[in-house]
Amino acid sequence: MTELISEKLPTTRQNPFDPPAEVTRIREQARISRLRFADGHLGWLVTGHHQVREVLGSPKFTTDPAKHHQLDARFQGEAPEEGRKVEPGMFLSQDAPDHTRLRKMLQGQFTVRRMNQLSEWIGTIVDDQLKHLRSFEGRADLVKEFALPVPSLVICALLGVDYDERHRFQEDTAKMLSLESTFKEAMEAIRRIQDFMRELIERKKANPGGDDMISDLLATGEPTDEEASNMALLLLLAGHETTANMLGIGAFTLLQHPDQLKILRDEPEVVDNAVEELMRYLSIIHFGPVRTATEDVEIDGHLIKAGDTVLMHVPVANRDPEKFPGNPEELDLRRPAGGHVAFGHGIHQCLGQQLARIEMRIGFSRLFQEFPDLRLDIDPEEVPLRTDMGIYGVHSLPVAWSA
Repeated sequence: MTELISEKLPTTRQNPFDPPAEVTRIREQARISRLRFADGHLGWLVTGHHQVREVLGSPKFTTDPAKHHQLDARFQGEAPEEGRKVEPGMFLSQDAPDHTRLRKMLQGQFTVRRMNQLSEWIGTIVDDQLKHLRSFEGRADLVKEFALPVPSLVICALLGVDYDERHRFQEDTAKMLSLESTFKEAMEAIRRIQDFMRELIERKKANPGGDDMISDLLATGEPTDEEASNMALLLLLAGHETTANMLGIGAFTLLQHPDQLKILRDEPEVVDNAVEELMRYLSIIHFGPVRTATEDVEIDGHLIKAGDTVLMHVPVANRDPEKFPGNPEELDLRRPAGGHVAFGHGIHQCLGQQLARIEMRIGFSRLFQEFPDLRLDIDPEEVPLRTDMGIYGVHSLPVAWSA
């Protein structure tokens, strides 16, 4: 069989809510194809939904950066200045059994039952932030005043982080996720966040018994201080950055699809599925994730050899008509959207996905109940998109309403 080879990963979006059209065309030709990375080495691009799930669910692929090819997809051919290794506690970059041990320490904190018990409290945070938004008397930046504060307030409270210290991690998170940052700049940003988390661990050890996830984790005596600080770092970053961007671009999407917004307002029972459909339709990871084969493995008739780099394109996979029939390129809040891979799949599936669902369910429904005439305050073409970031969304969303 003649293999399709892409000489570069297409990243230009023709529409703010759609993945690059060229990647969609690649999926239509072959759900697994060859991709030449920025440094010239030849790996794989996976765009089919079933094939992405197969890679993510297979123990024959690793997330360990020490086993990846020397260059990451995001650094545009720039060679890292230092050898990469997995730091203790960074379970997103670890395989079993280390990943299993670390994740097990946290799973009890994120059960569906425990997350559902937080719904009323999260609702209070959302309502308070909506009152804050109302104080702007007719116009505001929805990202700055609502989408970013809500998940930041939630995760800071759950972890026992002082919300007033958010400047210690939010600016560096942006630097770390920027596709325009050099490898050195991204690593320096991570180091600063790590320093902040180490200080936090030291304070909690000096004053044990706190009612938060980090204190509970430390009370078990299981993780080392370095493991605990890096585990907390991952929870902090994932807990505010991803949900904030879904709330921001999700609101933009609904404002641009008034028929779907009407469904959300008129049919409150659809809200759970609406969140799944928005996750499927938007899939805010810009491209990725990346895995490396640890042994030869055949997927969908293609032999992926040990050491091969595999980049999965989640936004395009979540619009695969083989999984989501009935024009998956369109937003349909009534579409059964279960089974998407926006939260990943396999052992690295998002630990906090239930928390994110609750924040989105409450956030979207109450935002549009409280502000029934919410509208964009600029032309849609002027909304600044996060095409320069690893996590997609909007940098800001100026909105207006009748004061």
